[in-house]
Amino acid sequence: MIFCRRLLTFALGLSFVFGHLSCTRRVSDQDGTINTVVSANIKGLDPIFSSDVYTNAVVAQIYEPLLTYHYLKRPLTLQPLLAAEMPKVSEDGLTHTFKIKKGIQFQDNPAFPGGKGRELVAEDFIYSWKRLADPRNQSDGFWVFDGRIKGLNEWREAVLKEEADYDTPIAGLVAKDPYTLEIQLTRPYYQLHYVLAMTYTAPVPREAVERYKEEFINNPVGTGPYRFDSWVRNSRVTLVKNPNWREEFYPSEGEPEDRARGLLEDAGQALPFAERIVFHEIIEDQPRWLNFMRGNLDFVDIPKDNFESAVVGDSLSPQLAEKGIFLQVSTEPDVTYTAFNMKDPILGQNVNLRKAISLAYDTETLIERFYNGRAIVAHSPIPPGVDGYDPGFRNPYKEYNLEKAKEYLAKAGFPEGQGLPELEFSTISSPTARQMAEYFQQNMAQLGIRVRISSSSWPQFTNKIREGQAQIYGIAWLGDYPDAENFLQLLYGGNVSPGPNGSNFQNEEFDRLYERASRLPAGPERTRLYQQMRDIVVAQAPWVPGAHRQSYYVAHGWLKNFKRNSMIQDYFKYLRVDPKKRAELKAKL
Repeated sequence: MIFCRRLLTFALGLSFVFGHLSCTRRVSDQDGTINTVVSANIKGLDPIFSSDVYTNAVVAQIYEPLLTYHYLKRPLTLQPLLAAEMPKVSEDGLTHTFKIKKGIQFQDNPAFPGGKGRELVAEDFIYSWKRLADPRNQSDGFWVFDGRIKGLNEWREAVLKEEADYDTPIAGLVAKDPYTLEIQLTRPYYQLHYVLAMTYTAPVPREAVERYKEEFINNPVGTGPYRFDSWVRNSRVTLVKNPNWREEFYPSEGEPEDRARGLLEDAGQALPFAERIVFHEIIEDQPRWLNFMRGNLDFVDIPKDNFESAVVGDSLSPQLAEKGIFLQVSTEPDVTYTAFNMKDPILGQNVNLRKAISLAYDTETLIERFYNGRAIVAHSPIPPGVDGYDPGFRNPYKEYNLEKAKEYLAKAGFPEGQGLPELEFSTISSPTARQMAEYFQQNMAQLGIRVRISSSSWPQFTNKIREGQAQIYGIAWLGDYPDAENFLQLLYGGNVSPGPNGSNFQNEEFDRLYERASRLPAGPERTRLYQQMRDIVVAQAPWVPGAHRQSYYVAHGWLKNFKRNSMIQDYFKYLRVDPKKRAELKAKL
């Protein structure tokens, strides 16, 4: 979705009450507990709702899909996770056969006889993918399979008519035996293996869903290295090591520089390393930074207000380096954007109004003010590093040009804003997000456009988008996989709310090109179609593209094996805290 990868806020603002960490500080010093943060409130712990990076950060440690990415290799390389090997694919690309590892156990839970988890079988994937497809569940992750698997969409429609249930067979999903899963596609789907590395597709046990019903979202049962322990709402989620997890080992190869960076010191060692992970739900920037500087958090991204003091040039400041802190700069495919609800009677029907707003939005100043210059202006949904990106392309409505904006506003029928009702900009309840919303408000005021700001929690904000109630909103998408299709699907008509197309943009030509591109492997023809779709989006302006950002993470020297990439979701099992080193370095803080 992670984010799937997923949706994330414009500003990764974080809040904190210091007392939240007091109960974990002594434990983490003694046994190597990992203390980390999520920058918005977690929505729940069911993989079919893991559409945002905050929720997915927790869910991806409990649940596992068939495939994952090698932790150290770059470019990213898919490898088996629950699968015993990479799948066998028929010559026509329509049949994908997976062998599933034997002996994988679901985590112990009262849902099972005697409370002991049972073995994972091929049928669990079929059941779980039906849950993803079931329209009554309203998952925003069905887009990964929509129209792709033989019989799945027909099953979805029959369920609504009460003509099918979870025991009704689906032609394209067959358990050939307990350890063999066959997937039959309606047409070649070159992103299939990517989506089978997403948490949306992780198996869940039917017994647990039927026991907990609506409360399954709060009672997760997966196959992962960590199991659910506790959740203090709006404060922290604690996971503990799964004692029944299978044998898996730290990788023995990576990039050439990984050995010099100490990233191969644990090669061949059994995973996971940490006994416990605590995810602190933190909303404001400065308390997060202060807790990191006190050693209560193991790693964080650098807030905008602390960037100049933390980074000199492109290196960590000497003051922080002396404390044993290190810096990792990560460039990952993402895009921030301001979306218009195309179902809105004012904005949806007036392309000139949308273009006027785009021309009046000063993105370069926004990048300096809110991202410390750590981004480039986005001219389309397609970010650098993926097929279809053209560094020379310029969106004619992305230049900051007030005179041109006024001309388009007059063409829209609202000269100097006259006759235009007040517009509503939706955002989340954090200081940085509020400041960014106010910046948009100020930019629009120069045109005579009045904007009121509506703030809410992250779950409320995303629900508002899913329900089509947000008129204008600012958000970002961090790629689920390295393919422009993952960004263009945010504008595909088949993915309108509650799917990932929160702008509810629908354009027949765009959809036709999208469907045609989906049938093609990587190559010049597919790239050309991606760029044609880009041009339609620019001409219709359902978004104001914002920026493509860089992430700057800092971590304490007691944290080992830290090599962050947002597309690798299950990375906590590779991290190790050295308690002795923690005690030594904390004395310097």
